[in-house]
Amino acid sequence: MNVTTVNAQRDGRLLTVYLHNPPRNLMTVGMVKELDALTRSIEHDRAIRAVVITSSSSDTFLTHFDVEALMANAQAAPGELSAWQANLILRATNALGRIPGLGTVLDHFLLAGMRALLRVHELFLRWNQMDKVFIAAINGLALGGGCELALACDLRYMMDNEHCRIGLPEAAFGIIPGGGGTQGLARLLGSGQALELLLEGRTLNATEAVVIGLVHRALPSGRLLEEAHETAERLARRSPVTVEAIKHAAYKSGSRSLRDGLRIEQAGFLVAASSSQGQQGMSEWVRRYPSNTPLPSVELLAQLPQWQRGEVIGLGER
Repeated sequence: MNVTTVNAQRDGRLLTVYLHNPPRNLMTVGMVKELDALTRSIEHDRAIRAVVITSSSSDTFLTHFDVEALMANAQAAPGELSAWQANLILRATNALGRIPGLGTVLDHFLLAGMRALLRVHELFLRWNQMDKVFIAAINGLALGGGCELALACDLRYMMDNEHCRIGLPEAAFGIIPGGGGTQGLARLLGSGQALELLLEGRTLNATEAVVIGLVHRALPSGRLLEEAHETAERLARRSPVTVEAIKHAAYKSGSRSLRDGLRIEQAGFLVAASSSQGQQGMSEWVRRYPSNTPLPSVELLAQLPQWQRGEVIGLGER
């Protein structure tokens, strides 16, 4: 199956998904829609037992979600939002989007950004609920939305390379993760470890990520996809009923449901993104790194610490 930013190759019970959106390999609303369509096409296909998600890029898994799109959507909000206003808008958007034929209309108006938030959360929730094993083979930068996509997978293997890092740096430019990152990180690592990473906006190399339990294995580049496939083939022999039951039990084990946690995150993201600080941070990011301009991974990695130290913009001063 070949689509614009998502290419899938089937080999028996295994499906390998290649993310492809040059020059920066950004996650976009379009990519989320394509992943959603692909997921729906295999959701009830018992012949596919495991899915490996990687990138066609040589040094980038997913750089981050397209900040230009996030900023445009946030600017459509009627000023700075409070938490209750954000919750009200999200609930209304969700309700309207369930009316047959109305969802497509909403995507062309001011609710498109909010619809995108809801869509990415629903996509990741379905991965968690499916009777298939999802493995992220992280072969380059996985920041923001890239990290969140990896967190939505059941297993994470990461290339052990100086240009390969993972993390959620959103706090460094005035917003919070909006694709499940706060919930996925806290549920995986515990709130203490997650808070430190989220507040600092730290990114980790493969060894560091393995030590804290963010990824399962650090592998040399030549072994990454090979080992991910070997694991996928092995786990594809598990009973789909067993896989589904194990995933259901593991993902529902928190004190609150993941869906409730995601609602909290959705509202928090809208509040942060519509704020003056969030607008400032995203504007500066877009000014420096336009989405259609190639940016070497090594250059982006060199500049990230400036954001993380708060040297680019003074978000805490407002």
